[in-house]
Amino acid sequence: MPSESTPLIQQVPVAEHRERYPHRSLRRYCTIALTTVPLLTLLIILFCIAIGGDSDLFGEHESSRLDFGTKEVVGRTVPHAAWPESDGLSYKALKKILSETPNPDKAREWSKYYTAGPHLCGKNLSQAEWTRDKWLDFGVPQADIVSYEMYLNYPVDHRLALLDGDDVVFEATLEEDILDEDPTSGLPDRVPVFHGYSASGNVTAQYVFCNYGTYHDFEDLEKAGIDLKGKIALVKYGHVFRGLKVKRASEMGMIGVVMYGDPGDDGEMTEENGHKPYPDGPARNPSSVQRGSVEYLGIAVGDPTTIGYPSKPGVPRQPLEGKVPDIPSLPISYAEALPLLKALNGHGPNASAFNEYWQGGGLGYKGVQYSIGPTPPETRLHLMNEQDYVITPAWNVIGIINGSVSDEVVVLGNHRDAWIAGGAGDPNSGSAALNEVVRAFGIAVEKGWKPLRTIVFASWDGEEYGLLGSTEWVEEYLPWLSEATVAYVNVDGGARGPHFTASAAPLLNKAILEITGEVQSPNQTVKGQTVRDTWDGYISTMGSGSDFTAFQDFAGIPSIDLGFGAGPNDPVYHYHSNYDSFSWMDKFGDPGFEYHATMAKILALLTAKLADEPLVQFNATDYAVGLDKYLQSVKEKAKSSDMAALSKSTFHPLEKAIEQFQHFAKDFDASAIALSELASTQMSPPSLAQLYQGIRVANTKYKLLERQFLYAGGLDGRNWFKHVVFAPGRWTGYAGATYPGLVESIEDKNQTNVDRWVEIVEGTIKKATDLLIPG
Repeated sequence: MPSESTPLIQQVPVAEHRERYPHRSLRRYCTIALTTVPLLTLLIILFCIAIGGDSDLFGEHESSRLDFGTKEVVGRTVPHAAWPESDGLSYKALKKILSETPNPDKAREWSKYYTAGPHLCGKNLSQAEWTRDKWLDFGVPQADIVSYEMYLNYPVDHRLALLDGDDVVFEATLEEDILDEDPTSGLPDRVPVFHGYSASGNVTAQYVFCNYGTYHDFEDLEKAGIDLKGKIALVKYGHVFRGLKVKRASEMGMIGVVMYGDPGDDGEMTEENGHKPYPDGPARNPSSVQRGSVEYLGIAVGDPTTIGYPSKPGVPRQPLEGKVPDIPSLPISYAEALPLLKALNGHGPNASAFNEYWQGGGLGYKGVQYSIGPTPPETRLHLMNEQDYVITPAWNVIGIINGSVSDEVVVLGNHRDAWIAGGAGDPNSGSAALNEVVRAFGIAVEKGWKPLRTIVFASWDGEEYGLLGSTEWVEEYLPWLSEATVAYVNVDGGARGPHFTASAAPLLNKAILEITGEVQSPNQTVKGQTVRDTWDGYISTMGSGSDFTAFQDFAGIPSIDLGFGAGPNDPVYHYHSNYDSFSWMDKFGDPGFEYHATMAKILALLTAKLADEPLVQFNATDYAVGLDKYLQSVKEKAKSSDMAALSKSTFHPLEKAIEQFQHFAKDFDASAIALSELASTQMSPPSLAQLYQGIRVANTKYKLLERQFLYAGGLDGRNWFKHVVFAPGRWTGYAGATYPGLVESIEDKNQTNVDRWVEIVEGTIKKATDLLIPG
């Protein structure tokens, strides 16, 4: 058996630092100040084009080529003096195809395929090939497999035993029950319970109940005088990313972590409330186990041995210290957590003596008191975890529909890999929806349609381990992505319940609100209700935990993440469990697969809106509103901190910068909208060419606006994250943090660093403002 501190990889020299590729220098553009008088508008356009513009954009030219391995992306010629529309298919006809093609029965078919057997990262080449071939059959002109060499682990052996002295009083099976009603739960090659990037180790020690294992939970334990050093942590899943629970436990001197999902977090659908567990009812199956990665996503994402550059054959590998755990961890079910929790009864303080964040455990009716511990010296846990670390190929599938404007690109992606044989919700409800999107666009292509902007479809591998496939792809194609990409649209768990959710960069808020108003909702309470009618309209900020992270936080590409999720009164979703299966989905998650089809329609129409409308459908004013709202949150945090030295005028420069940005954002949006409206009128070819040149200028500014919020130095202590407005929280991982550099400096009570980050953020806002200023 490996020792407690078995190294995961031989230490190798750190790769040389590579500078981020600079964005292409823009020629001097002019923002068009439009009035309602068309003649005056055209005169202004002509004047702006005369004093500055990209004169070759609407002449005859070929785009640059992008090599995706064995295939090339070749842009079409943009004709002079005419808007580059598709042949034989209007935008209205395109939307009709995209609205009517996605089919619940087809989505069910794709779901059944993807969930029929295990498809861990590095072990699903056949699914990659199937996906590529399907996309080609659907009519996508180009589709290919792009591979990377990923460093990751597979489980070898494990053990968890509760000891009383030398006697074993409980031996965990570390298995989920095999259910006759759920065929994939009993596959002979089903995936064992384990954590991605967990450390191999063999430890025996007393243990402590550490609530959710958040940074603040460990602070509470420390303040209460609980001895943590040399102990094993027993923690609940939830609130923060699992890898950060292990990170903080290690920093506190603990030597292992055991995680379980507590039914107290399952809303109303619990056995305690009279609901039967799956497969007989909507409650959580007691043997359900949440697998998952424990890579430190708050520090960086992607292959932890190639942070900042793609994992291609022969590249130097970086040391792992500070990126993945150095202590072992195991996931278990709440059924097998019960004996451990009960053995703590009466030892140490009770969770009820702590603050409200420690309340709400759902196993009290089973005799659990939620005592903190530690256990008596004779009551110990034996935790053994053996992992095999390898470098193995992983496979992204990339499909391409070339557009007329080759340096404007929209990317739509979903990951394909799962921790288990199923993955019906995460990720393959998204995979099934994506296939229906591709099929719909394929029909349009067959009818002669070609988009204005290039569309790239991506089926990522390795998301579950740490967003591997998408991150390595972004790192490899960063120069082109920085130059060309307008937006990234992500779907992960596309249909796990009836409640629509969205996270987005503010530039995309308007677009998703409009599109959800065009798609009929499956859960109508009044006939004719759209998804927008049944959704509260809340759009959360971008954090991490899915494939948008590298696009948004590293490359500065505005991103959006969409899905249908479960609420507190819906059947419990068995996240990363064997029971996230086709059988669960067919019976409880989305019977009829209507939400799968609805998600496909939303994704298709949003992609078309971004790729095929003359004016890029962004709104800079929404960004300005967001910047101000996020600053108010930072100021409130500063007030509640004990930083007595924090000056009231500290944030004044940011307030002024945001105010100026808002002024020019409003003017820019108004000008862009007027341009769009003018484009729908009848004009002579020479005037039309000048108008389209103005739209081209506006689109380029919209495209590059998000990039202005990147800071080359990155965040303190985690410099892979370049965005100064959005990042995953340092100690949350999933949840988004706004102005993270400022917030973390306040948390650290570092006035000097607060001032430094005020200057950095102010500089990015001024860059964004300068981009929008006419002239």
